[in-house]
This record gives sequence, structure tokens and C-alpha cells, in this order.
Amino acid sequence: MELTCRNLFVYGSLRSGFNNPAYGYISKYFTLIGEAYVNGKLYQLPDFPVAVPSEDDSLIKGELYTIKVPSECSWAFAQLDDYEGVQAEEGEHPLYKRVLTTVLLNNKEEKAWVYWYNGSIENGTRIEESDLLAYLKQRGQL
Repeated sequence: MELTCRNLFVYGSLRSGFNNPAYGYISKYFTLIGEAYVNGKLYQLPDFPVAVPSEDDSLIKGELYTIKVPSECSWAFAQLDDYEGVQAEEGEHPLYKRVLTTVLLNNKEEKAWVYWYNGSIENGTRIEESDLLAYLKQRGQL
């Protein structure tokens, strides 16, 4: 297994505070390392919030996880790819793409897979907060 396969950074519905049923999957196959940050920007689209990578100093707060059983890495990520819509049906556009990204954990850089939105943010409104969970709670959406 590649060393880079083992880490996962989540900022949205897969975070522990979202109480999403998919979090049960995360907690079964991954171990929480801690709170971490990634360069990116959050946007509110008409139907849901999304994140896109950024080259500037904009940060998104999330959680960094590592796979519990390294031999299950490919299978575990295939399940998450399915959940995130990485593999689109023929003629459809993938909703997200999984990208190996630099993550900041306790001021140290780690590599982790991040699911970035793969569509247009043209009709989105920038979310200035770096924490999607806090943003949605403030608006009574969680």
C-alpha cells in the first residue's frame, strides 16, 4: 500500500459533527487523528455547500483521519468515491474528485485525500467562515 493512501481529510458531511449516517462508515474504517486545515474555499450553492481547492491562504477547517487496516485502503476509498459521486454514470459529470492534497495538522504538513467539488461555483456564494460545520449551525441548518 502506498503511504499516501492511508489519510483522509473531511470538511463537510463526513465530519463527526454532521451526524450523517455515512460517518458511521468513516468511524468504522478510519481513526481520527485530529483537527486539521487545508487550502480551499467554501461556497453555498443553491442546493448544498461545497469546497474547492485554493492557491491563496484561504483555509478550510476539518478532520484528518487515517485508515485503521492498511490492506482495506483501496476498498474503503472505493466506497467513499461511490458516496461522493466520483464515478459518474455515462454522460454525467462527476460531482466530486478525490485529490491528494497537503493538509496542515498542528503546523505540520501531511498528505491526505480530499473530496473537492468538481462542478461550477458560478452560482455560489462564498462562505467566508473556514468551518462549514459552524457556518451551518449558525444558520440553523444542522
